Amino acid sequence: MDQSKEQSWERVLLYLVLGMGILAVSSAAVLIRLADEAPASVIAAYRMGIASVVLAPLAGLKYHSHPSRPTLKQIGLMAVSGGFLALHLGLWIASLQFTSVASSVFLVTSSPIFVVVGSWVFLRERALPQEVLGIAVGVTGGVIITAGDLSLSGEELKGNLLAVAGAVSVAGYLLIGRSVRGHTTALTYVGVVYPIAAVLLFATAIGSGATFTGFAASTYLWLALVALAPQVVGHTSLNWSLGHIRATGVAIAVMAEPVGASLLAWFVLQETPSVWTIVGGFLILAGVFLALRRRG
Repeated sequence: MDQSKEQSWERVLLYLVLGMGILAVSSAAVLIRLADEAPASVIAAYRMGIASVVLAPLAGLKYHSHPSRPTLKQIGLMAVSGGFLALHLGLWIASLQFTSVASSVFLVTSSPIFVVVGSWVFLRERALPQEVLGIAVGVTGGVIITAGDLSLSGEELKGNLLAVAGAVSVAGYLLIGRSVRGHTTALTYVGVVYPIAAVLLFATAIGSGATFTGFAASTYLWLALVALAPQVVGHTSLNWSLGHIRATGVAIAVMAEPVGASLLAWFVLQETPSVWTIVGGFLILAGVFLALRRRG
């Protein structure tokens, strides 16, 4: 009985942390729009740089207090994961300059399609029937959202393609996280991955000739919030969840992000959700529920 209660509590904790992570990452698109005085490469660099500095003390303490240390192979995988994360953020943040919040966020959260394939090829984890059903329902909802917003303009198409490329790269980030998180703590993992992503993003921004100063004070506030909410709270919660649930499950849960992002865009940016967005949002949430119910 006690063991059953403990398992129930662990399950509740998992969903609480995962839910908190989804809510936090849902704020990213709106915060990035509010900080759009800064170039996309600078927003991405500040996001990872600030997050790395904030989490460094906690990651250091966890590393020294944990009995096991990551192997060189695991550190190498973390470095690759950092590269995928940098690529994901750079591509996705750039997409928001060309397409709507709804289209960008849905397309970038289409990652479960790529995660399912990657999990089967690299992790030997086959998709469960409920996951396939959930993905199908969720993707249908996302297609409905995008169909009501889609434009054939060159700018819109460019933004949509950047978002899809961001989905492919975040799939690599999640798959490596699932592989490594079984052998190390979440804080140790992000303590390596985030700084590597930050270095790559700063190098890219500097190489492009972007400037990091001269913005309005409000822009720096939004940049700080982009780092603290979606990254420190959001991504770190997702990385913790990867130690307790398959990468496919986490990716499916993230499919709920467009719903939260669209609601925030409505309240903050006055991007009123269309009937398409509302119907699609309900389908996405239904897909997440179908995929994650009775998961072990």
